Amino acid sequence: MLKRPWKIFLTTLSLSACFVAVAPIVVTAQNNPGLTIFGGVERENQLDYYLDFGGRTNGWDRYRLRIPGNKLTEGAARFIIKYPDYFEGKFDTEKVEVRMNGESLPIREVVWDQENYLLEIDLETPITEAKKVEIVLSNVKNPRRGGTFYFNCDVVAAGEIPLRLYAGTWIISIGG
Repeated sequence: MLKRPWKIFLTTLSLSACFVAVAPIVVTAQNNPGLTIFGGVERENQLDYYLDFGGRTNGWDRYRLRIPGNKLTEGAARFIIKYPDYFEGKFDTEKVEVRMNGESLPIREVVWDQENYLLEIDLETPITEAKKVEIVLSNVKNPRRGGTFYFNCDVVAAGEIPLRLYAGTWIISIGG
């Protein structure tokens, strides 16, 4: 008599395990950087980002591109973001901010060079301290086709000699 409840329990357990194994898994779009194992960019050069609206293909989004203070040891007068030629998104140069300590810094000029796949942000007053910065790109139209896009960031140093220094790479996933 005791063997029968045990068999019922094992049968129920095995059927439950099978159901869980074959149940569809809901996947949502990635809106922040995950673990990149084979990205071609060394871990110390990967920069953090966040997509406010989930990185849906052909949708509008806000990119929050972060640069840690240890990447700005020479300060920054200008940020140069180079994106790949297969990124078919669009940027709104009127909706670009550079934030430090939660405050928006005055920007002299934002230039979107579509032929050379560059976005340049020239600050009114250079950053002289090595502090964390967030570049906020609002009203970005994501590309129609999803994928992984490498956005490289160079910084023009704030010193008397305007050195162009590599700050890192954002590995942005759209529609993933």
